[in-house]
Amino acid sequence: MGRPRAFDEDEVVRAAVRLFGGRAYDGVSVDDLVTHLGVHRNSLYKTFGSKRGLYLMALRRHLADDVRPLLDALAGAADAAAVLRLVTSVDLGLLLLAAVERAPVDEEVASEVTAALAAVDRAIADALGVPADLAAALTAAALGILLRGDPDKVATALAHQLGPLT
Repeated sequence: MGRPRAFDEDEVVRAAVRLFGGRAYDGVSVDDLVTHLGVHRNSLYKTFGSKRGLYLMALRRHLADDVRPLLDALAGAADAAAVLRLVTSVDLGLLLLAAVERAPVDEEVASEVTAALAAVDRAIADALGVPADLAAALTAAALGILLRGDPDKVATALAHQLGPLT
């Protein structure tokens, strides 16, 4: 009989979300995971199978804990400014990094990212009553705003320029 786990798997996955979201997949080594998550190497492999296995669990947790509540909040958005403020108020670092770093080389990550972004597009389209392509453009604008580093200022300026969409 093996020893009982000396760590909380849920806490480890949440910590992995923060680690991968701040440094990206390629910026995190297995040694980093062992050091920052407090999990022995053997336990990491036994529980998650691999660094990639832990990454996928972390990405899915990020989507459940950060993106899903965003979708619910977007349902109440009254206008483009509210959409931009909502999207830029959420830490979507892991989703953005997954989209640019892992999705091009990992079909499973690409599928998760594509589904998440499509869900954001649908939530925006439904909330604002706009066509899907305009909702996708708003999603892209909001994610771009996040990358600019000053979400409040850029979102406010863009929303002012857009005016009412309906």
